[in-house]
Amino acid sequence: MGEDAAAIVVGHRLATRSADTEFPFRQDSDFHYLTGFDHPCAVALFRTGGDGPPFTLFVQPRDKAAETWTGYRPGTDGAKADYGADEAYPIDALLDELPKQLERVSRLFHTLGRDEQLDRTVVSTMESLRGRSKLGFEPPSEIKDPRDLLHEMRLTKSPAEIELMRRAAEISAVAHQEAAKLCRDGRFEYELQAALEYAFRRLGGSGPADGSIVGGGGNATILHYITNQDVLRGGNLCLIDAGAEVECYASDVTRSYPVGGRFEGSERAVYEVVLSAQKKALEACAPGTTLPTIHDLTVRALVEGMVSLGLLKGTVDELVKSEAYRTYYMHGTSHWLGLDVHDVGSYTTAGKPRTLDPGMVFTIEPGIYISPDDENAPEHLRGIGVRIEDDVVVTEDGIENLNLAIPKEPDEVEAWMK
Repeated sequence: MGEDAAAIVVGHRLATRSADTEFPFRQDSDFHYLTGFDHPCAVALFRTGGDGPPFTLFVQPRDKAAETWTGYRPGTDGAKADYGADEAYPIDALLDELPKQLERVSRLFHTLGRDEQLDRTVVSTMESLRGRSKLGFEPPSEIKDPRDLLHEMRLTKSPAEIELMRRAAEISAVAHQEAAKLCRDGRFEYELQAALEYAFRRLGGSGPADGSIVGGGGNATILHYITNQDVLRGGNLCLIDAGAEVECYASDVTRSYPVGGRFEGSERAVYEVVLSAQKKALEACAPGTTLPTIHDLTVRALVEGMVSLGLLKGTVDELVKSEAYRTYYMHGTSHWLGLDVHDVGSYTTAGKPRTLDPGMVFTIEPGIYISPDDENAPEHLRGIGVRIEDDVVVTEDGIENLNLAIPKEPDEVEAWMK
């Protein structure tokens, strides 16, 4: 942040689900990363220099009546004792206290547009300080978005963060097997979802890290299908994209299971193309390479498979160059993973793809999606969707695949489902 700087970071509030019912609370990822404070309606203020406390929290005060209805609040004493704040105030004091905190600040980090009342206070405080310049007070000379710093910090995970993600992956493996055992003709997608999310909670996770995708047959060709309401039919594949969240850290794993327990015919052929592409992508993962390099290799492997399946016609080079493959593979191969499923951090540095460094975590998730109504595809391939996704940690000398406990080889998957 530099000397004589301050940063204001705002936590999440409760969000209304309907009428007087709220969604389960989940803290803002940046706020959780910096404070560990997982209660609603809090604001953190960070200072450099000697004119103020380094870390101040504004929180909901203890309130016996309110806590009877909604549960424990740490209050100002807990903010200091349990979360390491140097000072703590009731959240209602924020607008009055903020001008005092910014009196000797030369640079302010604040995300505009998230809290209208707080934005107005920041602006009015700066105007007030400008009017007191004769007394030696100067407003901050610039306002910068703290996410520029925070998201680069979050991109490289500490050993403690990676251990939480390992735990999330372990829970996800158990959950996937319990759902895969139910992958039978006549079962409903929501039954598999229930098995997944029961395991997430039973084993200590907070629930799914993202909306659980359970898509059988043609539903597997919808990238973000979360309705999960249709019946499964034997002979189809069922795509499950679901991972547990542990202390706000995500797992994100996808497998495509045969309904009935056996890979056969066209479904097996498409599955093996995607699996081959994923293996090649994983082999290319290493410190110093880039995600676009891995993506390009994955695309070429998928295009070769699409030609062999009869989905595309032409030379591989021409089909890659024209992006004809995007009808059946329309997303990237990777995204960052961490406190968010699609985690933060720039994918470029100085205008070039960023190289992979130890501590970075990302996904490898090739897929092929053939719409049921695609008249250009061979009829026997229509309605088949396959994605295979693993979470990868970059190490000093290679990678760690967090999802090895969930098999991918067809014979191993079939045995595992039994």
